[in-house]
Amino acid sequence: MVLAALVALPLAIASASPDRSSWAQARQPARSQSLTVVSYAVTKTAYDQIFKLFAADWKKKTGQTVTLRGSYGGSGSQTRAVIDGLEADVVSLAMAADINKIQQAGLIQPGWEQENPYNSTPIHSTVAVFVRPGNPKKISSWKDLDNKDVEVVLANPKTSGGARWNFLALWGAITRSGGSEAQARSFITGVYRNTDVLPKDAREATDAFVKRRQGDVLLNWESEAILARRKGEWTTPYKLFSPNVLTEQPVTVVDKVVDRRGTRKVAEAFVRFLYSPAAQKVFADNGFRPTTPEGKAYARGKFQSVSFFRVGDFGGWSGVDRKFFGKGGIWDQIFARTR
Repeated sequence: MVLAALVALPLAIASASPDRSSWAQARQPARSQSLTVVSYAVTKTAYDQIFKLFAADWKKKTGQTVTLRGSYGGSGSQTRAVIDGLEADVVSLAMAADINKIQQAGLIQPGWEQENPYNSTPIHSTVAVFVRPGNPKKISSWKDLDNKDVEVVLANPKTSGGARWNFLALWGAITRSGGSEAQARSFITGVYRNTDVLPKDAREATDAFVKRRQGDVLLNWESEAILARRKGEWTTPYKLFSPNVLTEQPVTVVDKVVDRRGTRKVAEAFVRFLYSPAAQKVFADNGFRPTTPEGKAYARGKFQSVSFFRVGDFGGWSGVDRKFFGKGGIWDQIFARTR
């Protein structure tokens, strides 16, 4: 009996040990999670690759399975969809102005720009000009676009973030070269007067020009030009005119959604992952200009040099949005005169 008691004692102690219980719980596989990343149309090819890289990296580090789903469309349209209820753990949009609108709707906390490097902007781009083979319209500078014999294809600034960058590129082409605002307004009015259709987003604009053969010239993201050439859809070299706008495309978590869904930890890790060498390489390979030193080193020689200006040179997005794209702003005035 004594021996039996002695044998049973360690078993009883072991079964009651809180350390052993905690260890057993830690060995349980973490509950899988899902993330929805709401972005603008032209990022899809890059994010399809980055989602796989992040999921594998997260699984290796934490043992947790995470499934990522992307939602793509015009940046302005996507912004409104998130505000109206499209559930996004992360938003990756064409401009800070769109994220600020989601913040104003109470879904993102103020100060999001400071949560990650480079004002929470992992990638840049600029505005490229597609021309037809042989450049029959002799397009060699911004001013050549204001020509009644040149039909220009551009997306709609009301629905597309890329289209708003196009507008700023055209405006800055005049005002950053010594021209007046009156001259800039006249120039852009001429360009849009020669635009028969205004596609809803950048990808649709590319399809109109490349696949449906509409127009003589297309203004779009540099990444779209690079992707079209890589796919063999468009082999004519694209043009970058100076001065040009350096576009800044930010990313952040949607605080209200991640806190409700319990996905903050993995969502924040995903945003940080976009600055990793692996993700920056994918962005560069898909036509986006990296922002990190490692990314820039990898991208050296992959992009044309150009003289840039930024939205900050116009006072930042809050003033730009009111002046150009708000109700009754310069875009509305130009639209009314050209339609």
